[in-house]
Amino acid sequence: MKQFILTIGIIGLAFPAIAGNPERAGQAGATQLLINPWARSSALNGISVGSCYGIESVGINPAGLATTGRTEMVFTHTRWLVGTDININTFGFSQSLKNSGVLGAYVMAFDMGDFTRTTVDNPDGELGTFSPTIMNFGVSYGKKFTDHIYVGSTFKVAHEAIPDASATGIAFDAGVQYRTNLGKSDSLHSDRLKFGISLRNIGPSMKFDGDGLKLRTNIQDNFTSQVQRTGATYEIPSVLSLGTSYDFYMGKDMRLTFLGSFTSNSFTPDQFGGGLEYQFKRYLMLRYSYCYEDGLLDQAERMTAFTGHGLGATVEIPFKSGNDMISRFGVDYSYRTTNPFSGTHIFGIRIDL
Repeated sequence: MKQFILTIGIIGLAFPAIAGNPERAGQAGATQLLINPWARSSALNGISVGSCYGIESVGINPAGLATTGRTEMVFTHTRWLVGTDININTFGFSQSLKNSGVLGAYVMAFDMGDFTRTTVDNPDGELGTFSPTIMNFGVSYGKKFTDHIYVGSTFKVAHEAIPDASATGIAFDAGVQYRTNLGKSDSLHSDRLKFGISLRNIGPSMKFDGDGLKLRTNIQDNFTSQVQRTGATYEIPSVLSLGTSYDFYMGKDMRLTFLGSFTSNSFTPDQFGGGLEYQFKRYLMLRYSYCYEDGLLDQAERMTAFTGHGLGATVEIPFKSGNDMISRFGVDYSYRTTNPFSGTHIFGIRIDL
């Protein structure tokens, strides 16, 4: 418990520095770091700070990575803001190292479609098309320190590129979860009450550089020189999240979990979220959540396309693997409502070996 309180205190010191600031909206870069491409946690609007588990935790709270029992692989396909033709493919992998913790890695690649290429000398787009490159990479480590305390961290790289110009930045995430039991203690109903705190996207500013920023200019008659223009720097969007959840069991087969969270954004309004998850054995899970921020109900003041609602479902099928072990194959889906556009859909498959 002392370790948990100490970790919360250290992370909490950053709170005043990244408190929600709507006046800075639109001033951050690399905002793809805020996109959650994982179906289960996306259906809950990312409020599962205290209860997230497995490789999906890298998008919410890396401490949940420490819950991986053996090996987990997840692939998801995201149709981001349907109508924009933006698609995201994500692959994540986590491996338990037994008493040495859990190691995880993921890659997230964006398909932005084709854009018409123009220059100052060719403003009508006679140079063909190009496709921007946006990718996130991350390596995570999580460890269970006691029966109740889980700690994790992630080192990640954000890369953005267009023809002849690119920007690469690094960021760091850290988080802790405290899982405990209230009431009757047994193997089925253990760790019903969960708390979590995470600090994400802490890192230096980024800027674009490359030949695309060079300008050929006339110095004197019949003499030209190439000048390198310096790109403006931009900050990455830091986030502080706190969350809790509680599990209610209805017999041995059903569980109903209530979740709540608070998120402080450095460049947009703070957010409050609530949701629930229903589980029948390990075969079926249903989720619903709502995430609120100041101005969300007024379209003229809203700073996000998302309108707060999220829902999703999971179907898991157990199968036998080597040495009579039980592994699981799962299919995940989530949907978040938006206005404008036609929502965000995420489809995922996972294998727990």
